[in-house]
Amino acid sequence: MSKYEPLWRFLQSDGSELLQLSFERIEEVIGFEIDHSFLTYKKEAANYGYSVDGISMKNRTVDFRRIAA
Repeated sequence: MSKYEPLWRFLQSDGSELLQLSFERIEEVIGFEIDHSFLTYKKEAANYGYSVDGISMKNRTVDFRRIAA
């Protein structure tokens, strides 16, 4: 199981077309501080129907987009 699986399941259960989450909200969902390893794990989002569209270090947000099944 991926350490980011709680996030992917959260996205999957939300079902929104577009979703922007703050780093703080992601950390609440996953239970630990987001780090650079997220860049490696972000490709897993596709297995749950989402892609990572953007990461803003300035705003501390991540943009997700639902992808076609």
